[in-house]
Amino acid sequence: MASPTSSFLSFVLLLLPIHAAAFHSVAYPVSNRRSLILVKQELLVLPYHHGPLLKGNLTVHLLFYGRFSPSQIASISDFFLSLSSSPAPLSVASWWATTASYRGGAAHASLAPTTIDTSYSLGRRITPNSLRRLARRVGPRRNSSTIAVVLTADDVTIDGFCMSRCGFHAAARDGGRGGLRFPYIWVGNAAAQCPGQCAWPFALPAYGPPAARPLVAPSGDVGVDGMVINLATLMAGVVTNPYGDGYFQGPAAAPLEAVTACTGIFGSGAYPGYPGKLLVDRASGASYNAQGLNGRRYLLPAMWDPKTSICATLV
Repeated sequence: MASPTSSFLSFVLLLLPIHAAAFHSVAYPVSNRRSLILVKQELLVLPYHHGPLLKGNLTVHLLFYGRFSPSQIASISDFFLSLSSSPAPLSVASWWATTASYRGGAAHASLAPTTIDTSYSLGRRITPNSLRRLARRVGPRRNSSTIAVVLTADDVTIDGFCMSRCGFHAAARDGGRGGLRFPYIWVGNAAAQCPGQCAWPFALPAYGPPAARPLVAPSGDVGVDGMVINLATLMAGVVTNPYGDGYFQGPAAAPLEAVTACTGIFGSGAYPGYPGKLLVDRASGASYNAQGLNGRRYLLPAMWDPKTSICATLV
């Protein structure tokens, strides 16, 4: 990592999650690919590097860049609101509660008024530097307990999107050098560009072993439900490793964080190419593992639990 304010903590969601394979011992018999031998998940350690974590009351500022429908904005906003709702079995809040097991206790997220840029003020093809500029629009003015979240529409192209990442979290300074340092997140809607890479398991993968069919997205919108998976991944990463010296394994420039260390795992019994046992809505056939506010259902990735040293799932 070159510096906490300029480097990217990025991830890619793939059908063959190489990180998940490292923590699950899986045998692939030559004669029958479906006959898999699953071994108990091995313990995983994410060392703590003694840097600050994001704890206490946090304010999330959402900036939707490009055209998003009201239903898309509502689905994503409800996910963030659900993080700090009353915990209940199989809820978004109970998933988020795992972050309280990291040093410093719980993080409570609240939403600031949403910003929507439908004019594509920086164009439809933007750079990571442009994303930092967008984050500064909704960055902190009085304190650093702020997370700026930039969401780009499916017709916006970003350097590296789909090729090497589905989103990232990084840090910037409000007002430039000398200003307050704050973390920010970017996630793009991959529906039109690379759903198999950034919205799996709701889309067939571009690479990896063949799959019978993708899962049905709980909101009916593959792009948005894929964004929620990526947002959940990065929210967990940003509170447990906001500036590159929190909890992670491996090199600081390409760290395995709270959820990226568990890539591809959504339910019990997961293995590369199979997300695990999930709940299925009888009426719609949609797969999910968490319930949120306003009757929402979401599919959330496994998160490393420091109490058990394993990738914990809701189901």
